[in-house]
Amino acid sequence: MTGKQKRYLRSLAHSLKPVVQVGKQGLSSETLRQIEQQLEDHELIKVRVLDASPQDHRLCASELEKNESFEVVQLIGKTLVLY
Repeated sequence: MTGKQKRYLRSLAHSLKPVVQVGKQGLSSETLRQIEQQLEDHELIKVRVLDASPQDHRLCASELEKNESFEVVQLIGKTLVLY
């Protein structure tokens, strides 16, 4: 994905609210299933990594980047923008 494409997606995601939260269980299979379902419905989503999560937000982003079905567009604090 080019820089211009990412910039455009970031501008679209600006007004979005997080629709999935990564909590105590971290990136479990259930959380990944929710992310995939929300991406099917919306294409562009925000995911919030809560303080209770055992995984760091940067670690969550790197694990999500390994998945080929979606791409991490931006990491803002503990919020990820996925496409």
